[in-house]
Order: sequence, then structure tokens, then C-alpha cells
Amino acid sequence: MSILESILLVVHALVAVGICVLVLLQHGKGADMGAAFGSGSSGSLFGAVGSANFLSRSTAALATVFFLSSLGLTYFGSTRSVPAGVERSIMDTQAPKAGDVPPVPSGAPVQPASPATPSGKPGDIPK
Repeated sequence: MSILESILLVVHALVAVGICVLVLLQHGKGADMGAAFGSGSSGSLFGAVGSANFLSRSTAALATVFFLSSLGLTYFGSTRSVPAGVERSIMDTQAPKAGDVPPVPSGAPVQPASPATPSGKPGDIPK
């Protein structure tokens, strides 16, 4: 893992925590209705109007950074080189290699598989 990838991973985690905090700090749409009838107070750190604008813009900026760091981590994950002899997927380990399958002679006749002969009477349950 390169230094740049490690830094990007740390930034990605910090931005994810920051987005969670900012979303939890924001008021919902229904909170303004309750404050209009006197059941709540609209006092916040940046004033009644400025808090939603500041918090939503901060959330949008962090969401953009989160999206870009996700793309960066995806790029680093897809370009990572695989050492020789290490398989990339389960299909690589299960699929036959080019040398594993015997070649079919060009002049050999193809014979169908013979059906299995039953060992008992029809309707018998095999043991």
C-alpha cells in the first residue's frame, strides 16, 4: 500500500465521520413548523437562517470530497499489481488452463456417451 493510498484512506474515513456529524447537526424540514408556533427555539450557532445554509454547503463540500476519495480508492484498488503465481479470482483457480485440456485429434470419430445400465428392477431405490 503506497503512502498516497494510506493518506487517501485516512481522509476518506475522516470525511465520512464529518458528514455524519454535519447531517446530525442539521434541522429537519419539520423543525421550522414547530418553531413557528412557539414549541421550539430556533437559536443556533450561526443564527436562524444562516445555520441551514452553512451546514448544507459544508455537507455538500464534504460529500464531494467523499465522492472523489471513493473514486481515488477505487482507482488504486483496480491498478494494484498482482504478484506472479497469485490468482485474481476464484474463476482463475477453477477454470482449466490452456495446457490442462487434452487436444482432440482431428480425425478421431466422436462417440456419444453410453447410458448407464440399471443394476436392478425399474422402480428400485438405489442404496
